[in-house]
Amino acid sequence: MNILEKERKLFLLCAISSNFAVLFLQHQIYTLMKKIFLLNILLFLTTLLFAEKNKPNNSQLERPKLVVGIVVDQMRWDYLYRFYNKYENGGFKRLLNDGFSCENTMINYIPSVTAIGHTTIFTGSVPSIHGIAGNDWIDHKTGKSIYCTDDSTVQTIGSDSKAGKMSPRNLLATTITDELRLATNFQSKVVGVSLKDRASILPSGHNPTAAFWIDDATGKFITSSYYMPQLPAWVNDFNNAKPIDKLLANGWNTLLPIDQYTESTADDVEWEGMLKGASKPIFPFDTQKAYALDHGSLRQMPFGNTLTLQFAKAAIEGYKLGQETTSDFLTINCASTDYCGHMTGPNAIEIEDVYLRLDRDLAGFFSYLDQKIGKGNYLVFLTADHGAAHAEGFSRANKMPTGLLGKDLESGLVKTIEKQFGAKQLILGTDNFQVTYNQSRIDSLKLNTDEIKAATINYLLHQDGIQYAVDQDKIAEASIPAPLKNMMINGYNQQRSGSVLMVNLPGWLPATCKKGCTHSVWNPYDTHIPLIFMGWKIPHGTTNRTTQMTDISATLAALLHIQMPSGCIGSPITEVTDKK
Repeated sequence: MNILEKERKLFLLCAISSNFAVLFLQHQIYTLMKKIFLLNILLFLTTLLFAEKNKPNNSQLERPKLVVGIVVDQMRWDYLYRFYNKYENGGFKRLLNDGFSCENTMINYIPSVTAIGHTTIFTGSVPSIHGIAGNDWIDHKTGKSIYCTDDSTVQTIGSDSKAGKMSPRNLLATTITDELRLATNFQSKVVGVSLKDRASILPSGHNPTAAFWIDDATGKFITSSYYMPQLPAWVNDFNNAKPIDKLLANGWNTLLPIDQYTESTADDVEWEGMLKGASKPIFPFDTQKAYALDHGSLRQMPFGNTLTLQFAKAAIEGYKLGQETTSDFLTINCASTDYCGHMTGPNAIEIEDVYLRLDRDLAGFFSYLDQKIGKGNYLVFLTADHGAAHAEGFSRANKMPTGLLGKDLESGLVKTIEKQFGAKQLILGTDNFQVTYNQSRIDSLKLNTDEIKAATINYLLHQDGIQYAVDQDKIAEASIPAPLKNMMINGYNQQRSGSVLMVNLPGWLPATCKKGCTHSVWNPYDTHIPLIFMGWKIPHGTTNRTTQMTDISATLAALLHIQMPSGCIGSPITEVTDKK
């Protein structure tokens, strides 16, 4: 065998060996990949089995044991942050740091007043639909003023006064509290609590377990025969303990040293009102003297909020709310913030002190709920029925746009219309910045309603402080910004609202508001409100996208898996409802 032949055979042998090695290596890789594949399948199946084993048992519908809706009356959104550094950790800070805050929640109707605010929060609707067109309105048929919860067919339960002749009969839509009762075949308990009748009655709906409010004449919590024939024993026990006497025993001084109230104006300014019996609007106040002169003075003090939350705890105990098999609902209105705000305006030391004390009261209340219901077992939301304008004197002193409307605005309008159309009693009133006409008289005299409205608008537009005057029936033609049009339309109820609406210049207040402040207009100081959810399945976070007061009930309905109220036009706030 020559050398070339040997090299050829050697080359072939190497080639065969190389191919065999490659084949062997490929086989080994295939075997390894097969094992890895099988191992991955095994791991996947094990994970599925483990997950299924540890999957929560969803055979029962989950709901919080208790929903607590807290409406802080007249709470401007900016109060969350103006006094933030002086709040303690358990109250407003706990809501903000543990809960979900909707930072740009707006009221989407006018007028922005208490009765409408509470109704809209709990119905998710607007006056045009739910029918509560103001705290009061003029009945078009009779020409009489109607209070939103007046009911002559019922009797006061708990005192001899007329303060209990109230019911929700004027409310035309259901509330979220009604819907919870309906969804559970009326097994869920619903209780409303407030110093104000309307702020207890309207949130708790048409058929609650109970609604309670304060009777100024007796200083006791009462109710109406619409709800029950007599007060429960626990209410009598609460009243008989005379909690107001204890709360007022030490007067009202500032919670902190007064020089720490750096977010407020001086303690004695010309635009502040004061408690009964006081000679100046300065601390300390003699609360017992004020209460003796006028029992309604309790409402202007921070102790009205303390009393309300004490009674709320008693209601939880008395009805075992959140402690049985159903999901219950407690509505609470802290009203002293409103009464004090009307008295002093938003920039007074009194208001700052009311909020610092409310912060402490809320912290104690949340701690009570943690112990009684269990942290994570209850759902709280806190919001407001409206905000408030700065006092006219405060704005004027600080060179901000402001003014007072003419004190003869209504009487001047009446005289002008009488003179122009040769007849009296054509205008019934101007409640809620709306002009209501005596339509039956206009028709009987065969006068032209459109001409009377046009004359009204012409008069109003020539008055100081009036920016717009609009015929509600011709609002589409009005040259005003679209957001205002929508708010006017939402707030207009044909049977209960006036048909010409006037809009003030920003910062302008009624002539009667020389002391303190008021609310009811479209501006952000009246319509930008806080909205925070906390507790049961609520993620922590914030959103600055625009949300509406009408979204609150829709969000609660989504969380509770129940139907929205019958007039609801809101949408769920998905940042709250969609669990991450």
